[in-house]
Amino acid sequence: MLSRIMRALLAFALLGSAHAAETTLETPEILLTDVGFTVNAYGFADGVPLTLEVNGAAVARSDGLAITASDVRVAGTGTARIAVVSDGATLTEKTLRVLPGWASLFPPLFAILLAFLTRSVIPSLFAGLLVGAWAINGMSASGFVAGFFDTVTVYIMNAATDKDHMSIMLFTLMIGGMVGIISRNGGMVGAVNKVIPLASTPKRAQGIVGLLGVSIFFDDYANTMIVGNAARPMTDSLRISREKLAYLVDSTAAPVSTIAIITTWIGFQLGLIDTAIAGIPEITDGAYVLFLNSILYSFYPFLAIFFVFLVVLTGKDFGPMLKAERRARETGAVRRSDAEEVDDTPSEEFEEKAGIPCRAVNAVVPILTMIAAVVGGLFVSGDGETLTEVIGSADPYIVLIWASLLACFVAAILTISQRLLSLNETVEAFVMGARFMLTGLILLVMAWAIADVANTLQAAPYLISILGDTLSPYMLPTIVFLLAAATAFATGTSWGVMAILMPLVIPLCWAVLTANGLADAGHMHILYSCIACVLTGAVWADHCSPISDTTVLSSLATGCDHMDHVTTQIPYALTGGIVAILVGVLPAGYGVPWFLLLPSGFVVLIAVHRFLARPVEA
Repeated sequence: MLSRIMRALLAFALLGSAHAAETTLETPEILLTDVGFTVNAYGFADGVPLTLEVNGAAVARSDGLAITASDVRVAGTGTARIAVVSDGATLTEKTLRVLPGWASLFPPLFAILLAFLTRSVIPSLFAGLLVGAWAINGMSASGFVAGFFDTVTVYIMNAATDKDHMSIMLFTLMIGGMVGIISRNGGMVGAVNKVIPLASTPKRAQGIVGLLGVSIFFDDYANTMIVGNAARPMTDSLRISREKLAYLVDSTAAPVSTIAIITTWIGFQLGLIDTAIAGIPEITDGAYVLFLNSILYSFYPFLAIFFVFLVVLTGKDFGPMLKAERRARETGAVRRSDAEEVDDTPSEEFEEKAGIPCRAVNAVVPILTMIAAVVGGLFVSGDGETLTEVIGSADPYIVLIWASLLACFVAAILTISQRLLSLNETVEAFVMGARFMLTGLILLVMAWAIADVANTLQAAPYLISILGDTLSPYMLPTIVFLLAAATAFATGTSWGVMAILMPLVIPLCWAVLTANGLADAGHMHILYSCIACVLTGAVWADHCSPISDTTVLSSLATGCDHMDHVTTQIPYALTGGIVAILVGVLPAGYGVPWFLLLPSGFVVLIAVHRFLARPVEA
């Protein structure tokens, strides 16, 4: 009798001391069948014997203060009870839902499948998010209702209100606003008009269009609309086919934007990378450093741009493009006689205000201001002895906000001081430009939210358990490139594919590297290459897809029949993409240095072009 009283008093004392110390039991929110997880419990009194139990079975013991167990596994589905007990008394406990492992991958895979079927990415992402929230809340009728509301009140709201996420959204809106101002005040057209008079031959004209495409690097939509509309009268007068103009515009838009370090794309890309690495503490480099390193493995954009100038400088084409160019030179018909009618009027959003002088300085100064502000801001906010240390320690999100804010301010001052636009018109131009970024921002927030769901559902540990020992880390970049390309071709949107795949690919890559003992500095090139392959594989297929937004926009901006643009560009895009895979992505995965592969890709393109191409003019 006395012993029972003593044990009861001891249990009461333990419970009281544990409560006073505010004990904490750290576990995943959701468990997966036969997938290992870690449990940490702390805040207990010193000297108290602790036992960590999972479904009543002891998995670890400790003499007080804290207790930890790693690679804990549960069998079956349903629920699992995790508890810390001492001498039969429960000090703290949790009951967690246990799901089958495949449920962790179902949300992103469902989003990909639905995107293939509907060719609409935003509803597909929302559907994937809803499925994930439903799984987290229990796959029941009540769980579906709770998951439906959690999609917005929990996951989307958390994604949108995160400080770093908000920084990315602000930067993206402001750089879009700057593009709107310098388009509406005539600055961009002024810059284009400065170089167009230099075109005296078809070869020079095509070279100028290519250079303009590379120069307007900060936004693919602005690039396409401004260069396409401004150059069309010049190329028509020199008997350059609309198909060739559309190719030049399209192939110097997204490829440039995806590798430039200051663009409307960068905030979107950094946001995806940052979210994907959030659950991988072993990756110490920030999103900006990872992106900069990935540029070295972005083979397709560099090859696509190189191929543009190779075609221009040699004056030789092949395939349907050769036929279109010869038609234009010989007959003066820049379009097929039976081509579908295209609205040749410039896009109102990117058209300068009527009756104002178009001065190049009004575009050049804000852009140079933004570039200088980014470079200076990185050095001001960063710290270290080497360039990598400085950039790695800087806060790129704050720096990008500084730069875009300053650029917007300079653009507005130049515009208003010259009375090109009134204050209200300047604000309207800013809003117009920012509005063009809205779809991308919606995609980004949805991607953040679905990545949060995938993290809650333990997708990365599940990938480790099923693929870690079977998937070759050296082939992974090639697989990612092809997966991104297939998805982008079917959906017609590179941004949507990036949003779906990036949160899945980076954890997968790190899981495979870890399982093969390669998660070290000597094999980081595989991670860099996988990041690049998500971005560039999507851009490659975007060039080939007839439903791609930028492909459609290029057709509209240049007044080219849409399917004529697609059929003449595909052979060139396929050539660049195949060379990128065989000469760049595949050997890079096995460790061949990028500085050997990229020049090799250029040489192979020259050889292929020399074999296939024929002179346009006899």
